[in-house]
Amino acid sequence: MAGKKARIKPYDHPAGGWGAAAATAKVLMQQSVLTKGSRALLSMNQPGGFKCPSCAYPDADCKKTLEFCENGAKALAFEATKFRADRDFFAKHTVTELNQQSDHWLEMQGRLTEPMRYDPATDHYVPISWDDAFALIARHLNGLASPNEAEFYTSGRTPNEAAFLYAIFVREFGTNNFPDCSNMCHAPTSIGLPPAIGVGKGTCVMEDWEHTQAIFILGQNPGTNSPRMMTDLVEAKKRGVPIVSVNPMPERALMEFAEPQDMIQMATFGHTDISTDFMQVRIGGDLALLKGMMRDLFERDAAGEPVLDHAFIDEHTAGIEALRADIMSHDWPEICAAAGLTEAEIRRCAEIYAASDATMICYGMGITQHERGAELCQQISNLLLLRGNYGKPGAGIVPIRGHSNVQGDRTVGINEKPTAEYLDRVRDVFGFEPPREPGHLTVETVAAMEAGTAKVFIGLGGNFVRAVPDTDRAYAAMRGLDLTVAIVTKLNRGVVVHGREALILPVIARSEVIETEKGAQFVTIEDAMANVTASKGVLSPASKDLMAEVGIVCRMAMATLPESVVPWADYMQDYGVIRDRIADVFPAIYEGFSDRIKAPRGFNLDVAPRRRVWLTPNGKANFLTLPGLDGDTPVDDPAMLRLATIRSHDQFNTTIYSENDRYRGVYGNRMVLLMNAEDMAERGVERGQMIGLETISDDGVTRRVDGLMAAAYSLPRGAVAGYYPELNPLLPLDYFDPVSGTPAAKSIPVRVVSG
Repeated sequence: MAGKKARIKPYDHPAGGWGAAAATAKVLMQQSVLTKGSRALLSMNQPGGFKCPSCAYPDADCKKTLEFCENGAKALAFEATKFRADRDFFAKHTVTELNQQSDHWLEMQGRLTEPMRYDPATDHYVPISWDDAFALIARHLNGLASPNEAEFYTSGRTPNEAAFLYAIFVREFGTNNFPDCSNMCHAPTSIGLPPAIGVGKGTCVMEDWEHTQAIFILGQNPGTNSPRMMTDLVEAKKRGVPIVSVNPMPERALMEFAEPQDMIQMATFGHTDISTDFMQVRIGGDLALLKGMMRDLFERDAAGEPVLDHAFIDEHTAGIEALRADIMSHDWPEICAAAGLTEAEIRRCAEIYAASDATMICYGMGITQHERGAELCQQISNLLLLRGNYGKPGAGIVPIRGHSNVQGDRTVGINEKPTAEYLDRVRDVFGFEPPREPGHLTVETVAAMEAGTAKVFIGLGGNFVRAVPDTDRAYAAMRGLDLTVAIVTKLNRGVVVHGREALILPVIARSEVIETEKGAQFVTIEDAMANVTASKGVLSPASKDLMAEVGIVCRMAMATLPESVVPWADYMQDYGVIRDRIADVFPAIYEGFSDRIKAPRGFNLDVAPRRRVWLTPNGKANFLTLPGLDGDTPVDDPAMLRLATIRSHDQFNTTIYSENDRYRGVYGNRMVLLMNAEDMAERGVERGQMIGLETISDDGVTRRVDGLMAAAYSLPRGAVAGYYPELNPLLPLDYFDPVSGTPAAKSIPVRVVSG
């Protein structure tokens, strides 16, 4: 797609509304599933139906007949598609040919239908039986010099039951190498929040939306990445709740939104103005804004205003004086310069916050994907603690997770650094001694592949090689492996960039029926607010030769560990038994799992801060300091721009639904660089000009992407934005948050070069 010019046409309509309705109908027709898909949508996110295969935003109370969004409908349509990538398809195309195609083209080829093995003699994938596929995996795994030479990736789309068993299988095999998709997005939440509040999750539930008095949204684009959240924002705005959006880019849905399910609003072409205030911070300026708000509160407290909750602070927290000293060490001019905002704007945010007795602060990867992402999460917690915004209705921290069960996978054991308590429970429940040494997270996995110390890669879902940083290095590393296994529903880059031997294992999709000898089975999903619900497919599987994730995990374990003490064959047939074992390993939160999951809306896992209980070493919620005002390391280069990689509206993670980005007015190509008009003029860049970007780094590696069309956009000076994963080649593997290991994809130092 490089070199092709996109069409730029600003989108002046509200987000949602008729545009979303038309897009939903179009994608159902495009995939030839208008009738089938429409029926399935009636079951999506409903009791007795299946969970959306897209984002992790929670379901509402389902008073509405339709509980889905435009992007959820796209995910279902592409999953239920009539198109097939079957053995005839693979016979027509070599892998070399497939590698020349775009991500969108690969996605459009449809569902995989049977297990396939790469044949290096012909450069084709060819059919293989399930038995032979599992035997091949077992041969490679058992031939390793050490279990630590294998890497076991997990996608957030994996349900709890499969993820739990995957963790057990891999630990019985002997390693904690669990790179997973959370390493690339919300690991700063999982790792940064426990020292602050004792748990690495959000503390709000859906009912809190009804009681909140103020909402702050930092570094998040809900209109594209979690569109069902827009309904809650609309209802809050109608009640007069102030909504403050903080982002380098003005996202359309946070400006104006029309509810597709509001018949009156649709009939009158109306909309709701969402944000009461939009704070256009510079990239990396969130830390300065948070510190500025806290400085305002400390100043007013010193003047005798009752803006801090001293009773809460005295009873529940530690570290307030160290925080006060850090905050007051910064003067207003430097705070404003670092934030890219005026003092009046920052004080306006503080005033809204101080006037609210119940505040929710939501955030996304615009916070977590920075060099200090984990510590930025802690600063959000600091702000909430100052006014006691934990453990009361309408208040708390709200990390908006990406994929539908990414949080659940971590909860049930997908963790490269498991706790001793968890490992002890695994030992006691299953009767084997699990490994204790930490395993690899994502960036460490790629490094191990490069070093030759990783030999086998098994991906339980996802598109690992396309999602990770340093694309060229990642591709070369993947191709050097002895075996790669892609457990997926459709073609993606991870299928065609593979090891010397490679397998495709096609799975039953979320929307499809899982039938075993014990009858129809359901799986469970944990959403971004720690609510666990059942998911039961309603469509017939795309092929008779598909297998459910649980079955694949069990069969891999049975083939690899013939003397296993774990009754894998039983788990493969009865998912209720798996849930009983989850309850055995996690009794504090999953006790009575099999009974509690029968509730139509599932149940909320216990999150201790909601009870004002702090599972930290000192038993307190901790104010934690972060020196300085920049969310990323300063770079001394006058030509530097900070690149944020973004998702388009027609995209979910690495899945590309089309080459368009409707809300940003970009059509026909994703090789676009959005720039501040003054930055363009300063560099002599014309609108529509083809340019390149080069990473500024000191490791001696040249990272460059050419063929980008320059487009003027509302961004702060010094900021540019372009699409993920196309710009991943610019993100160095070693440019990440040292606390969590999450790549700093929202703040890559780059310069414009002729392209």
